[in-house]
Amino acid sequence: MKKLDGHKNIVNRKILQLGEVAINRIAAGEVVERPASAIKELVENSLDAGATTIDITYSDGGKKLLKVVDDGMGIPSESLELAVSRHATSKIDGSDLLNINTFGFRGEALPSLGAVGYLKITSREVGSAYASEIHVRGGLIGEIKPAALEIGTAVELHDLFYATPARLKFLRSEKAESKAIQDIIKRLAIAEPSVNFILRDMSKGGDGRTIFNFRQQEGDREKSIQGRLAQVLGPNFTENSIFINTERDGIRLLGYAALPTYSRGAAVQQFFFVNGRPIKDKLLIGALRGAYSDLLARDRYPAAALFIECEPQRVDMNVHPAKAEVRFREPGIVRGLIISGLKHALAEVGHRTSSTIGMETLGAFRKDELHTNTRERNYQSATITNRQVNFQSLENNASFDDRFNSETDKVLDIEEKEHFEEFPLGIARAHLHENYILAQTNDSLVLVDSHAAHERIIYEKLKCQLEDKAINSQALLLPEIINLSEDDASRLLEISEELKCLGLLIEPFGGGAVAVRETPAILGQVNVEDLIKDIVDELNDNKRSQILKSNIDSVLSRVSCHGSVRSGRRLKIDEMNALLREMEATPHSGQCNHGRPTFVELKLSDIEKLFGRK
Repeated sequence: MKKLDGHKNIVNRKILQLGEVAINRIAAGEVVERPASAIKELVENSLDAGATTIDITYSDGGKKLLKVVDDGMGIPSESLELAVSRHATSKIDGSDLLNINTFGFRGEALPSLGAVGYLKITSREVGSAYASEIHVRGGLIGEIKPAALEIGTAVELHDLFYATPARLKFLRSEKAESKAIQDIIKRLAIAEPSVNFILRDMSKGGDGRTIFNFRQQEGDREKSIQGRLAQVLGPNFTENSIFINTERDGIRLLGYAALPTYSRGAAVQQFFFVNGRPIKDKLLIGALRGAYSDLLARDRYPAAALFIECEPQRVDMNVHPAKAEVRFREPGIVRGLIISGLKHALAEVGHRTSSTIGMETLGAFRKDELHTNTRERNYQSATITNRQVNFQSLENNASFDDRFNSETDKVLDIEEKEHFEEFPLGIARAHLHENYILAQTNDSLVLVDSHAAHERIIYEKLKCQLEDKAINSQALLLPEIINLSEDDASRLLEISEELKCLGLLIEPFGGGAVAVRETPAILGQVNVEDLIKDIVDELNDNKRSQILKSNIDSVLSRVSCHGSVRSGRRLKIDEMNALLREMEATPHSGQCNHGRPTFVELKLSDIEKLFGRK
């Protein structure tokens, strides 16, 4: 057999046992991918040691220096050399690899770090009179020496990958590596809200720049997690999220999930924890996306911090040396728990929308730019279209007052003020630009997109009917014949049974034509041709034969759009109030089918600030 040139140097070579240094460097390639990986391993060791304060320092994106100091239980002097040996750990005894209750358990992190950089460990055990230190450089272990340190452990890693310089070429910029470190600390800080986390960047020397200083959170689990999330993600997240606490078959789900209108442009605020360990798992990411499937547009991502707790035997933590992946024994239960738990919690929120929407709206208001700072404004001598207006004379004009009162009495009933607190979305006052409802509450103004709101209401009704398998249809007096391409017609007829469940009955009519005989009764009068062509476009965009089965909500959304109040139609006062009441009673009515808000609430106090009244 002809030997390949690339393998000619391997043929007939003896099998050799690799040395300890080479083994550690190979293992380091799995455990330590980048500086953030090293920081993760060191901080997890500190957490396993029972630390209450962890001080993390790095420089040059972690390439030059990584340092972690904690106040944990410390390492006995006689165990320091064993601590930097492979597969040596105090966290498990090896008898049960499924019952793991600590972050670390493989015994590979410290020897891997010592194999690719200059590692120094200084530790003082609780009850010991002095500290000890040990050095590891390129896998070579030095002697144990006395040192000075308070109770706890300090680990320093200098010149990461100096022993394997080829790895340095695969690292990203200092800015990118710094960001990765910060992301790791955020996840660990959320996982352990009872621990103080301090992160410093020493790249410019001196005492460095403090990136994070997450103080210990007290109280019960819900309160401590909420406080830590406010520290890490900001108060806007906690103000616009709901607490989740549900259980199924012995698996518990708790945490916070943001309102759909608080969505992000990327998955940057998605955090998952399994038995306290931060992980990145495709199953959980997919389940979170599924829970928001009919609440967000395709280019928007939900924000959430979810904790899954179960017996250690029901999840395998030993999938990868980096311990960032897990494998559940019952993945279906976990996925179902996340989707159903989040859907029910979001439905209970009702019409609520993100508070940031109102602030963004206020920020969009433009101040008067007619006058600049070059001259002082004189409000008493204001001119309008070159005519002096005497407002005092208007106030004394009885006929003006009579006209004003006669007009406002038609839409403003003083007795209605008693219902302000009863109606969260207030009472309708006007219909602006034939699309926007202006409503008044006790302490705010509410601006509603009537088309988007009505679209959501119809959509939720269609969903309820579909779940009950009872979407009523109405027969057309004469069937509508829609001409399509043969491919489009064939694709549409493939899902005719699913469409029939939605109240839409179609039949082939020869060639590329289809006959529509029934439409959903809830839609009333509808442009059948536009409806059919929109559904065809939806099928073509997704390019999947089972589109309706896998994405039934997207089709419902498309259908509901055609039955909603059209922009440009002037609504009466009773129609506007009826729509507001339906919004208050309909789950998810705070956002349209595409994830955009259906209403904006502007607090009266903030409006007064716009006019300089406060």
